[in-house]
Amino acid sequence: MTFFAPAFRIRKTQNKMSRVCQITGKSVMVGNNVSHSNRKTKRKFLPNLLVKKFYVPETDSYITLKISAAALRTINKKGISACLKEARAKGYLK
Repeated sequence: MTFFAPAFRIRKTQNKMSRVCQITGKSVMVGNNVSHSNRKTKRKFLPNLLVKKFYVPETDSYITLKISAAALRTINKKGISACLKEARAKGYLK
């Protein structure tokens, strides 16, 4: 008689980055899918995130940020230095 142990799958632990904008703080929202018959099931509203590299002239270096499309427009309007300063003051950026 042979005994077979249950096959366990070994999962690799992956570092999943959070879906949060580093400039505006936008994150995942939760809501409902509503069908034609008005049945409701939970769903997620994901922010439109992009990974972009910016040049910061004050420090003469590049910085990589995970930002939303709205934050990209804000950076184009105000400048990267002002946006980084505001994000650090609000605690969105270290």
